[in-house]
Amino acid sequence: MTTIADKPDYSLYSNAFGYLRQPLDFNPVQSDADVVILGLPFDMATTGRSGGRMGPGAIRQASVNLAWEETRWPWDFKLSERLKVVDAGDLVYDCGDAADFTQRVEDFATAILDSGKALLSFGGDHFVTLPLLRAHHKKHGKMALLHFDAHTDTYSQGSKYDHGTMFYHAPNEGLIAPENSLQIGIRTEYNHDDHKFKVIDAGAANDMSADEIVTQIKQRVGDMPLYVTFDIDCLDPAYAPGTGTPVCGGLTSDKAMKIIRGLSGMNVIGMDVVEVAPAYDSAEITALAGATLGLELLHVWCDANK
Repeated sequence: MTTIADKPDYSLYSNAFGYLRQPLDFNPVQSDADVVILGLPFDMATTGRSGGRMGPGAIRQASVNLAWEETRWPWDFKLSERLKVVDAGDLVYDCGDAADFTQRVEDFATAILDSGKALLSFGGDHFVTLPLLRAHHKKHGKMALLHFDAHTDTYSQGSKYDHGTMFYHAPNEGLIAPENSLQIGIRTEYNHDDHKFKVIDAGAANDMSADEIVTQIKQRVGDMPLYVTFDIDCLDPAYAPGTGTPVCGGLTSDKAMKIIRGLSGMNVIGMDVVEVAPAYDSAEITALAGATLGLELLHVWCDANK
Protein backbone atom coordinates (compact mmCIF):
# COMPACT_ATOMS: atom_id res chain seq x y z
CA MET A 1 0.00 0.00 0.00
CA THR A 2 1.32 3.46 -0.91
CA THR A 3 1.45 5.86 2.03
CA ILE A 4 1.56 9.65 2.08
CA ALA A 5 5.22 9.43 2.99
CA ASP A 6 5.91 7.44 -0.17
CA LYS A 7 4.44 10.07 -2.47
CA PRO A 8 6.75 12.59 -4.14
CA ASP A 9 6.89 16.18 -2.93
CA TYR A 10 4.94 17.85 -5.70
CA SER A 11 6.00 21.29 -4.44
CA LEU A 12 9.29 20.50 -6.18
CA TYR A 13 7.42 20.17 -9.48
CA SER A 14 4.94 23.05 -9.31
CA ASN A 15 4.93 26.41 -7.61
CA ALA A 16 3.79 30.00 -7.90
CA PHE A 17 6.41 32.60 -8.60
CA GLY A 18 6.61 36.35 -8.69
CA TYR A 19 8.84 38.83 -10.47
CA LEU A 20 11.80 37.12 -12.21
CA ARG A 21 10.31 33.83 -11.00
CA GLN A 22 11.41 34.67 -7.49
CA PRO A 23 9.48 33.11 -4.64
CA LEU A 24 6.34 34.74 -3.32
CA ASP A 25 6.65 35.65 0.35
CA PHE A 26 3.63 37.14 2.06
CA ASN A 27 5.59 37.81 5.26
CA PRO A 28 8.58 39.59 3.74
CA VAL A 29 9.52 41.46 6.91
CA GLN A 30 10.60 38.14 8.43
CA SER A 31 12.47 36.98 5.33
CA ASP A 32 16.22 37.11 4.72
CA ALA A 33 15.72 39.09 1.51
CA ASP A 34 17.81 42.09 0.57
CA VAL A 35 15.13 43.58 -1.69
CA VAL A 36 11.37 43.10 -1.59
CA ILE A 37 9.20 43.43 -4.69
CA LEU A 38 5.81 45.04 -4.09
CA GLY A 39 2.93 45.40 -6.54
CA LEU A 40 0.66 48.42 -6.13
CA PRO A 41 -2.52 47.75 -8.16
CA PHE A 42 -3.97 51.26 -7.98
CA ASP A 43 -5.14 53.62 -10.72
CA MET A 44 -7.79 55.74 -9.02
CA ALA A 45 -5.55 58.81 -9.38
CA THR A 46 -5.32 58.71 -13.17
CA THR A 47 -6.50 61.69 -15.22
CA GLY A 48 -6.61 59.86 -18.57
CA ARG A 49 -6.82 56.20 -19.44
CA SER A 50 -7.13 53.89 -16.46
CA GLY A 51 -5.70 50.37 -16.31
CA GLY A 52 -2.45 50.86 -14.42
CA ARG A 53 -3.76 48.67 -11.61
CA MET A 54 -3.08 45.72 -13.90
CA GLY A 55 0.55 46.78 -14.35
CA PRO A 56 2.20 44.70 -11.61
CA GLY A 57 0.77 41.46 -12.96
CA ALA A 58 1.80 42.29 -16.51
CA ILE A 59 5.32 43.16 -15.41
CA ARG A 60 5.66 39.91 -13.50
CA GLN A 61 4.45 37.91 -16.49
CA ALA A 62 6.85 39.68 -18.87
CA SER A 63 9.73 39.22 -16.44
CA VAL A 64 9.72 35.48 -17.16
CA ASN A 65 11.57 36.42 -20.37
CA LEU A 66 14.40 37.81 -18.23
CA ALA A 67 14.64 35.12 -15.58
CA TRP A 68 16.77 32.64 -17.53
CA GLU A 69 19.79 34.90 -17.96
CA GLU A 70 22.31 34.29 -15.16
CA THR A 71 24.80 37.06 -15.90
CA ARG A 72 22.83 39.84 -17.52
CA TRP A 73 24.56 41.75 -20.28
CA PRO A 74 26.48 44.04 -19.85
CA TRP A 75 26.91 43.43 -16.10
CA ASP A 76 29.81 41.23 -15.00
CA PHE A 77 28.20 39.43 -12.06
CA LYS A 78 25.31 37.06 -11.43
CA LEU A 79 22.62 38.96 -9.58
CA SER A 80 21.37 35.80 -7.87
CA GLU A 81 24.79 35.24 -6.26
CA ARG A 82 24.81 38.69 -4.66
CA LEU A 83 21.19 39.54 -4.05
CA LYS A 84 18.25 37.79 -2.37
CA VAL A 85 14.93 38.98 -3.78
CA VAL A 86 11.41 38.01 -2.72
CA ASP A 87 8.10 39.14 -4.18
CA ALA A 88 5.51 40.16 -1.60
CA GLY A 89 2.72 40.09 -4.16
CA ASP A 90 0.23 42.94 -4.54
CA LEU A 91 -0.79 45.22 -1.69
CA VAL A 92 -4.27 44.45 -0.38
CA TYR A 93 -6.50 47.42 0.40
CA ASP A 94 -10.16 48.38 0.50
CA CYS A 95 -11.05 48.79 -3.16
CA GLY A 96 -12.26 52.28 -3.98
CA ASP A 97 -10.74 53.79 -0.84
CA ALA A 98 -7.80 55.94 -1.89
CA ALA A 99 -7.10 57.05 1.67
CA ASP A 100 -6.90 53.46 2.86
CA PHE A 101 -4.58 52.58 0.00
CA THR A 102 -2.28 55.54 0.71
CA GLN A 103 -1.92 54.69 4.39
CA ARG A 104 -1.39 50.99 3.74
CA VAL A 105 1.39 51.69 1.23
CA GLU A 106 3.18 53.92 3.72
CA ASP A 107 2.74 51.42 6.58
CA PHE A 108 3.87 48.41 4.53
CA ALA A 109 6.87 50.20 3.06
CA THR A 110 7.86 51.51 6.49
CA ALA A 111 7.85 47.99 7.92
CA ILE A 112 9.99 46.69 5.05
CA LEU A 113 12.53 49.49 5.38
CA ASP A 114 12.66 49.21 9.18
CA SER A 115 13.56 45.53 8.77
CA GLY A 116 16.70 46.54 6.89
CA LYS A 117 15.48 45.68 3.39
CA ALA A 118 15.10 47.78 0.26
CA LEU A 119 11.97 48.02 -1.86
CA LEU A 120 11.33 47.89 -5.60
CA SER A 121 7.70 48.76 -6.29
CA PHE A 122 5.65 48.29 -9.45
CA GLY A 123 2.59 50.47 -10.03
CA GLY A 124 -0.10 51.32 -10.53
CA ASP A 125 -0.40 54.96 -11.46
CA HIS A 126 2.29 57.42 -10.44
CA PHE A 127 0.47 58.61 -7.33
CA VAL A 128 1.82 55.52 -5.56
CA THR A 129 5.24 57.19 -5.35
CA LEU A 130 4.02 59.77 -2.81
CA PRO A 131 3.28 57.34 0.06
CA LEU A 132 6.45 55.44 -0.86
CA LEU A 133 8.46 58.65 -0.47
CA ARG A 134 6.86 59.26 2.92
CA ALA A 135 8.01 55.85 4.11
CA HIS A 136 11.54 56.25 2.70
CA HIS A 137 11.84 59.68 4.30
CA LYS A 138 11.26 58.15 7.75
CA LYS A 139 14.25 55.88 7.15
CA HIS A 140 16.62 58.06 5.12
CA GLY A 141 15.60 61.66 5.70
CA LYS A 142 15.37 64.18 2.87
CA MET A 143 16.21 62.57 -0.47
CA ALA A 144 17.16 63.52 -3.98
CA LEU A 145 14.68 62.38 -6.63
CA LEU A 146 15.55 61.09 -10.07
CA HIS A 147 12.30 61.21 -12.00
CA PHE A 148 11.87 59.77 -15.51
CA ASP A 149 8.64 60.97 -17.09
CA ALA A 150 6.92 62.84 -19.90
CA HIS A 151 5.27 65.06 -17.25
CA THR A 152 6.74 66.95 -14.30
CA ASP A 153 3.88 65.93 -11.95
CA THR A 154 4.42 69.18 -10.05
CA TYR A 155 0.97 70.59 -10.76
CA SER A 156 -0.68 72.33 -7.80
CA GLN A 157 -4.21 71.93 -9.13
CA GLY A 158 -5.97 68.61 -8.87
CA SER A 159 -7.49 66.48 -6.16
CA LYS A 160 -5.80 65.11 -3.07
CA TYR A 161 -5.24 61.86 -4.95
CA ASP A 162 -3.87 62.75 -8.37
CA HIS A 163 -1.04 61.24 -10.39
CA GLY A 164 0.09 64.70 -11.50
CA THR A 165 0.64 66.36 -8.13
CA MET A 166 3.01 64.09 -6.19
CA PHE A 167 6.11 66.20 -6.77
CA TYR A 168 4.26 69.35 -5.79
CA HIS A 169 3.36 67.79 -2.45
CA ALA A 170 6.61 65.91 -1.76
CA PRO A 171 8.87 69.01 -1.56
CA ASN A 172 6.23 70.86 0.46
CA GLU A 173 6.23 67.96 2.93
CA GLY A 174 10.04 68.10 3.12
CA LEU A 175 10.46 64.63 1.66
CA ILE A 176 12.73 65.51 -1.26
CA ALA A 177 15.19 68.28 -2.11
CA PRO A 178 14.35 69.75 -5.55
CA GLU A 179 17.72 71.51 -5.66
CA ASN A 180 19.34 68.05 -5.75
CA SER A 181 16.76 66.40 -7.99
CA LEU A 182 16.32 65.91 -11.74
CA GLN A 183 13.50 65.15 -14.13
CA ILE A 184 14.37 63.45 -17.40
CA GLY A 185 12.26 63.06 -20.53
CA ILE A 186 9.80 65.90 -19.84
CA ARG A 187 7.86 66.99 -22.92
CA THR A 188 4.65 68.55 -21.63
CA GLU A 189 3.75 71.93 -20.16
CA TYR A 190 5.07 73.19 -16.82
CA ASN A 191 5.83 76.59 -15.29
CA HIS A 192 9.48 77.31 -16.05
CA ASP A 193 9.60 80.43 -13.87
CA ASP A 194 9.26 78.77 -10.49
CA HIS A 195 10.25 75.18 -11.29
CA LYS A 196 12.89 74.07 -8.78
CA PHE A 197 13.81 70.71 -10.30
CA LYS A 198 16.52 70.46 -12.93
CA VAL A 199 14.87 69.31 -16.15
CA ILE A 200 16.57 67.49 -19.00
CA ASP A 201 13.68 67.49 -21.42
CA ALA A 202 13.12 64.75 -23.95
CA GLY A 203 14.54 66.74 -26.85
CA ALA A 204 17.75 67.49 -24.97
CA ALA A 205 17.99 63.94 -23.59
CA ASN A 206 17.64 62.48 -27.07
CA ASP A 207 20.43 64.74 -28.35
CA MET A 208 22.79 64.06 -25.42
CA SER A 209 24.70 60.87 -24.75
CA ALA A 210 23.75 58.76 -21.76
CA ASP A 211 27.16 59.52 -20.23
CA GLU A 212 26.52 63.26 -20.48
CA ILE A 213 23.19 62.86 -18.72
CA VAL A 214 24.69 60.68 -15.99
CA THR A 215 27.39 63.31 -15.38
CA GLN A 216 24.71 65.92 -14.76
CA ILE A 217 22.81 63.55 -12.46
CA LYS A 218 25.88 62.87 -10.34
CA GLN A 219 26.78 66.56 -10.14
CA ARG A 220 23.27 67.46 -9.00
CA VAL A 221 22.65 64.58 -6.57
CA GLY A 222 26.10 64.17 -5.03
CA ASP A 223 26.07 61.63 -2.20
CA MET A 224 22.48 62.26 -1.10
CA PRO A 225 20.10 59.32 -0.66
CA LEU A 226 18.54 58.87 -4.10
CA TYR A 227 15.04 57.66 -4.87
CA VAL A 228 14.50 56.65 -8.52
CA THR A 229 11.00 56.70 -9.99
CA PHE A 230 10.39 55.69 -13.60
CA ASP A 231 7.09 56.51 -15.26
CA ILE A 232 7.00 54.26 -18.30
CA ASP A 233 5.64 57.13 -20.43
CA CYS A 234 9.14 58.62 -20.30
CA LEU A 235 9.75 56.19 -23.15
CA ASP A 236 8.43 57.05 -26.59
CA PRO A 237 5.14 55.24 -27.36
CA ALA A 238 7.07 53.21 -29.95
CA TYR A 239 8.78 51.52 -26.99
CA ALA A 240 5.94 51.77 -24.46
CA PRO A 241 2.47 52.06 -25.99
CA GLY A 242 0.76 50.49 -22.98
CA THR A 243 0.37 53.48 -20.69
CA GLY A 244 -2.37 55.88 -19.71
CA THR A 245 -0.84 59.12 -21.00
CA PRO A 246 1.45 58.38 -23.97
CA VAL A 247 3.38 61.34 -25.42
CA CYS A 248 5.36 61.18 -28.67
CA GLY A 249 9.01 62.18 -28.73
CA GLY A 250 10.25 60.23 -25.73
CA LEU A 251 13.40 58.29 -24.93
CA THR A 252 14.33 54.92 -26.36
CA SER A 253 14.50 51.96 -24.01
CA ASP A 254 18.21 51.70 -24.83
CA LYS A 255 18.91 55.29 -23.74
CA ALA A 256 16.92 54.83 -20.52
CA MET A 257 18.76 51.63 -19.59
CA LYS A 258 22.14 53.22 -20.25
CA ILE A 259 21.28 56.12 -17.94
CA ILE A 260 20.13 53.77 -15.19
CA ARG A 261 23.29 51.67 -15.49
CA GLY A 262 25.27 54.88 -15.09
CA LEU A 263 23.81 55.31 -11.59
CA SER A 264 26.01 52.47 -10.37
CA GLY A 265 27.84 53.56 -7.21
CA MET A 266 25.26 56.18 -6.24
CA ASN A 267 23.34 55.97 -2.99
CA VAL A 268 20.12 54.54 -4.44
CA ILE A 269 17.78 53.78 -1.52
CA GLY A 270 14.42 53.24 -3.22
CA MET A 271 12.96 52.66 -6.66
CA ASP A 272 9.71 52.18 -8.53
CA VAL A 273 8.40 51.66 -12.06
CA VAL A 274 4.88 52.89 -12.69
CA GLU A 275 2.09 53.54 -15.22
CA VAL A 276 2.27 50.27 -17.18
CA ALA A 277 -1.29 49.74 -18.46
CA PRO A 278 -1.40 46.39 -20.28
CA ALA A 279 -4.82 46.93 -21.86
CA TYR A 280 -3.17 49.38 -24.27
CA ASP A 281 -0.01 47.32 -24.78
CA SER A 282 1.07 45.41 -27.86
CA ALA A 283 2.94 42.09 -27.63
CA GLU A 284 3.93 42.93 -24.02
CA ILE A 285 6.31 45.65 -25.27
CA THR A 286 5.55 48.00 -22.37
CA ALA A 287 5.40 45.31 -19.71
CA LEU A 288 8.76 43.95 -20.85
CA ALA A 289 10.24 47.46 -20.75
CA GLY A 290 8.96 47.88 -17.19
CA ALA A 291 10.29 44.49 -16.11
CA THR A 292 13.68 45.19 -17.70
CA LEU A 293 14.02 48.63 -16.12
CA GLY A 294 13.27 47.04 -12.77
CA LEU A 295 15.99 44.46 -13.34
CA GLU A 296 18.51 47.17 -14.23
CA LEU A 297 17.60 49.02 -11.03
CA LEU A 298 18.22 45.85 -9.02
CA HIS A 299 21.69 45.55 -10.56
CA VAL A 300 22.44 49.19 -9.73
CA TRP A 301 21.24 48.76 -6.14
CA CYS A 302 23.22 45.54 -5.74
CA ASP A 303 26.39 47.03 -7.20
CA ALA A 304 26.25 49.84 -4.63
CA ASN A 305 25.16 47.83 -1.59
CA LYS A 306 26.73 44.37 -1.82
